[in-house]
Amino acid sequence: MTRQLHLGGFMIASQVTHSHAAWRHPATDAGAFLTPEYYHRVGRILERGTFDFVFFADLLAVPTNYGGGPDEALRRGTQASATLDPSLVATSIAAVTQHLGVAITKSTTYFHPFELARTFSTLDHLSKGRVAWNIVTSLSTSEARNFGLEQALDHDLRYDRAQEFVEAAVRLWESWEPDALVLDQENGVFADPAKVHAADHDGLFYKTRGPLPTPHSPQGRPVFIQAGSSGKGKDFAARWAEAIFEIDPTPEGRKVYYDDVKSRASDAGRNPDHVKILPAFVPFVAETESIAREKQAFHNELADPISGLMTLSVHTDHDFSQYDLDAPVDQVTVGGSQGLFDLAKRLSDRDSLSLRDVGKLYAQGVMLPQFVGTASQVADQVEEGFVNGEADGWMLSCAQSPGTFNDFVDLVVPELRRRGLFRERYTGTTLREHLGLADVPATAGV
Repeated sequence: MTRQLHLGGFMIASQVTHSHAAWRHPATDAGAFLTPEYYHRVGRILERGTFDFVFFADLLAVPTNYGGGPDEALRRGTQASATLDPSLVATSIAAVTQHLGVAITKSTTYFHPFELARTFSTLDHLSKGRVAWNIVTSLSTSEARNFGLEQALDHDLRYDRAQEFVEAAVRLWESWEPDALVLDQENGVFADPAKVHAADHDGLFYKTRGPLPTPHSPQGRPVFIQAGSSGKGKDFAARWAEAIFEIDPTPEGRKVYYDDVKSRASDAGRNPDHVKILPAFVPFVAETESIAREKQAFHNELADPISGLMTLSVHTDHDFSQYDLDAPVDQVTVGGSQGLFDLAKRLSDRDSLSLRDVGKLYAQGVMLPQFVGTASQVADQVEEGFVNGEADGWMLSCAQSPGTFNDFVDLVVPELRRRGLFRERYTGTTLREHLGLADVPATAGV
């Protein structure tokens, strides 16, 4: 088999990821997320498993959407109740690994293209070409208030601003030609000024003159990752994304998404093979199926429905505390992630779930599918989605970190390699090479 799957490890620089039960698990050192050793250990495990990258999601506020304040989110330790800056954490991981890519979330809503372009160009140099940018549009009122606004920007406006943000950042990354840095010490020529250009971006939302003070980096710019699930989000992903993080617990939903985004990328004039789609899942793997199912049941029982609804409220920027927990999910208008709410509503309608049930699913893993069984059984599920046109690879999210990563690398990765589905070793040096992406042209254009 010539086509190889891709693997990313999902993280938040926090006590939880998708699983709200993770920090309560007895095998978890709940305070370890505040230490560099924890992230170094995760990075080394994933590199031992020849993963493409570790991926850091991020939010810019302590949750206040559910019930109007942060107290319960802090008490229950929900997603985003405590986080570190992922760009600094990823830099630390890159320093103790040689091949593993590091993907970092940064918002186009509350930062400026110049600041972001300089940060990622620096990280690409320091990691020797292993950086990716997860492009997000900040969606919650809590985040807006941390940056001096009273409410979050409208959904479509966020994406309009994001389009221009990326265009401006690309112009800044292009401001240094690859061979502009001369470093001729004998003749005293540091750089060729004819090969360093102003960006001169003057748009509706952003202005930046340039040039960037950071020379052309190993990848030229970071790999672009995105997670668009609304129509506008998928159009944005089709235009820019080189890897796409997706959430859908059903094979049919993943298949529809895969075909849709690949088609949109082709319509945008791009090679759809250079848009890698990675749905997320939570594995429970053990030496026997019964042990794996015991691990799953133990984890799922720790999940608190109210914690899940708090995070659903953050993701959708809508307060779900105002509804009957034992009633079906109402059709409401949300300002945040429309794709995630549509998925919650679809599952509620299909399986006759109450709001409490949806909260439980959300707390167990933000509606991610759970792959359960022996190494062979979990590998079967990974392979099935890969072969059947649901995925170009998978994003692995932990029920307990770093234990889930360890189990998958020790048990499932050897099985995937035996089947010829996954690399035995790294053959490239940059993240772009790991993902099989085309090089960025010296002048990519916008």
